[in-house]
Amino acid sequence: MLSKLSTIKEKFEYLSKKIADPDVIADNASWQKLVKEHSNLQPIVEEYDNYLSLKSQLEDSESMLKTETDPEMKSMLNDEIVRLNKAIKDSEENLKVLLLPKDENDTKNVVLEIRGGAGGEESALFAHSLFRMYKMYCDSHKFKCEIVNLEETELGGIKEITALIKGKNAYATFKFESGVHRVQRVPETESQGRIHTSTVTVAVLPEMEEVDVQIDPKDLRIDIYRSGGAGGQNVNKVSSAVRITHIPTGIVVACQDERSQLMNKEKAMTTLRAKLYDLYQGAKESEYKQNRKDQIGSGDRSERIRTYNFPQGRVTDHRINLSLYNIEAFMDGDLDEMFKALTIADQQKKLASSED
Repeated sequence: MLSKLSTIKEKFEYLSKKIADPDVIADNASWQKLVKEHSNLQPIVEEYDNYLSLKSQLEDSESMLKTETDPEMKSMLNDEIVRLNKAIKDSEENLKVLLLPKDENDTKNVVLEIRGGAGGEESALFAHSLFRMYKMYCDSHKFKCEIVNLEETELGGIKEITALIKGKNAYATFKFESGVHRVQRVPETESQGRIHTSTVTVAVLPEMEEVDVQIDPKDLRIDIYRSGGAGGQNVNKVSSAVRITHIPTGIVVACQDERSQLMNKEKAMTTLRAKLYDLYQGAKESEYKQNRKDQIGSGDRSERIRTYNFPQGRVTDHRINLSLYNIEAFMDGDLDEMFKALTIADQQKKLASSED
């Protein structure tokens, strides 16, 4: 590991010089690429420098202890050696995590899809609650959440919603949310106070650029129509909503959130690229089988990942066996503890796999 870290530091120092070179700066595309690579290496190099500094301090303290005769000073040095050994161990663990292979999609924006599942209207109402939860998290963490397409029920539930979440490391933040979310509560539509169980499906897809997913325009059927609200009510007298069908795969996407037909088409194409990428990755699943096993959950949308039990005030993530008893705050977007636990568990699995 130390040899690898030394090589990384050499490369980082080389890149530091390159990005300050006027000739390189003049080529903006190349410069941006080098700056991104430099930025990715910086946390590793900073932790490596911290590790080397701690090791140096430990050597100095151990050397002083050998010649020290004053009992009080020896006691202080022993305490310092204990502290430094712990700090070095922590730094080593941090470096192991930083050296783990990065998911190339972690820095991308997210296409979020939420669909009502089993449970009829109660499922649609919970889909609304889940979208509100994610939206509140976005608002408090400097993510921008834009609705792409929305199909509501007459009671205010959501049959299906597609949204685009933009921000730093959006996919890394939300990627463990894909799967079936189960709710146990007394529905607003229940008159006798009985607890019902319903499900909602969440899909988190990385946003793809045109260069990432090539789409032949001949494979598309594009329909233009008027935006509609719940129950089919017309909310826009101008035909600006866009529905795109990818003929080879049968994937259908739509966008009616913007007043401009062009903007709706661009957002729909963003969703289509993300879905096609997801489909193509699924086709390669056998190649990535071990990698997917090394992660928390497979990302399979048929996998039940979490239960929201309102009578008990409990949220349980079944992949890591974590239960939180703060369901009201959780539904108001307080997801930090859950997100952090999922990330740590994923890192621990990858570390265990890398050491096998």
